[in-house]
Amino acid sequence: MDRLSLNQRTTERWSVAEAVDGCVRAGIGSIGLWREPVQSCGVAAAARMVADAGLRVSSLCRGGFITAFPGPERDAALDDNRRAIEEAALLGADCLVMVVGGLPPGSRDLAGARARVADGIGALVPDAEAAGVQLALEPMHPLYCADRGVLSTLDQALDLAAPFAPSSVGVVVDTFHVWWDPVVEAAIARSAGRISSFQVCDWITPFPADALLSRGMMGDGHIDFRYFRRLVEAAGYDGPIEVEIFNADLWAADPDEVVALMRKRYEEHVLG
Repeated sequence: MDRLSLNQRTTERWSVAEAVDGCVRAGIGSIGLWREPVQSCGVAAAARMVADAGLRVSSLCRGGFITAFPGPERDAALDDNRRAIEEAALLGADCLVMVVGGLPPGSRDLAGARARVADGIGALVPDAEAAGVQLALEPMHPLYCADRGVLSTLDQALDLAAPFAPSSVGVVVDTFHVWWDPVVEAAIARSAGRISSFQVCDWITPFPADALLSRGMMGDGHIDFRYFRRLVEAAGYDGPIEVEIFNADLWAADPDEVVALMRKRYEEHVLG
């Protein structure tokens, strides 16, 4: 249970202070923070809250969205990622999660978008290394390829990470995004030494109208979490296990009740 981490989006209504207090009440030792609520209260203030509570920041989400064509928009995205790196360093986050972005408006050039991601990561690595921050590439289910993440498999993320030191560029193993992959076992084994974050939430059916809010609480869907936990542990990962859920019904519920349910389902479906 000491590895359980609450990703802030799971209790979307909570501010940083409320989420930190909620973790303390529930006996959860780690928290995954998001940039927008952190910026709302101030990065330095958020860092103090977390430190005073004795919590570990398992991740900061998110950097990325670096698929724009060369020009002012791409320059602004890279500058924003540099700010995100600074924020992750101030928070002492284990990693900065990189949701790399989808196709630029009007573009159908998927290979070009992926090439620009590789170029963007290369441009950001010196900043990350100087700050002591690991960039964590998150492959996303192909459902999100057009608008959120042109990296669709763990192998693609590993190929992109390969030119860099594992301390500089790692990968996120999010069960929601990788559970379907027929070669995921080999890909996770290949990830040894590069797993930045292990995230869990369920794939539920029927799919809701808003695909972004399609994540479910562990046990409500189709993913074998114990199996994936054993795979990442066999690859050497022993860090936090972060629960990140985007779900309208859970967001509308009492956050303390959501956290209590999360602890129960984590014990039932992830541990053991």
